[in-house]
Amino acid sequence: MPRLTAGAGGARLLDGLPVGRALDAACGTGRRAAYLHSLGHDVLGVDVSANTLALARAKVPEGDFRRGDVCQLPVPDQDVDLVVCALALEHVPDLAAAFAEFSRVLRPGGHLVIADSRMDYRMVIQLPDGQCGYLPYYKRMTSGYLTTALALGLLVRHCEELLHPWKDPSEAPPARRDSPGLPPNIWTLGAWCSAAYRAAYNGSPLLIFWHFQRAS
Repeated sequence: MPRLTAGAGGARLLDGLPVGRALDAACGTGRRAAYLHSLGHDVLGVDVSANTLALARAKVPEGDFRRGDVCQLPVPDQDVDLVVCALALEHVPDLAAAFAEFSRVLRPGGHLVIADSRMDYRMVIQLPDGQCGYLPYYKRMTSGYLTTALALGLLVRHCEELLHPWKDPSEAPPARRDSPGLPPNIWTLGAWCSAAYRAAYNGSPLLIFWHFQRAS
């Protein structure tokens, strides 16, 4: 089971941290919250979607799940020992606002672990009016995370980038459709034209992992 997200980097970051009260910001369906709970953390999850929160509660009945945004967390100041946010910040327009909230809710000495996408892609989604559109995506430079964190007094403990793993056209991922009736997302390129998929992504950064710590 993926622990933070794909790759050993995220697993190492979470497995080595002290057990305490952990916030999964943008928790989705609760996969990471379930893993945090298995490590012994007292889990708090926040997400904007009521539907995904219901799934997260079913996975972790002992958890505390609240509806909210990463830029306005429904969490008191200095309430948690660990904040985890995986594959969400690339969809957030104001990185500084999200980091400020993470820093606010962390206790002195607390840890912030982030995994974010390094791919340039647009995910097809169904809009409220039934039409098709794209999930907002903001591709950021590595320095953007760093300068944002340093301005808040967060200390850098680790940074690691995971390269795209598909090195041979035959290893490209299968075609994927997230919802019936929607146009294909970019992952279908692998099955449609594996050579083009490899040329576009082979050797490129896939994910970036960050471990920050709030000063004591």
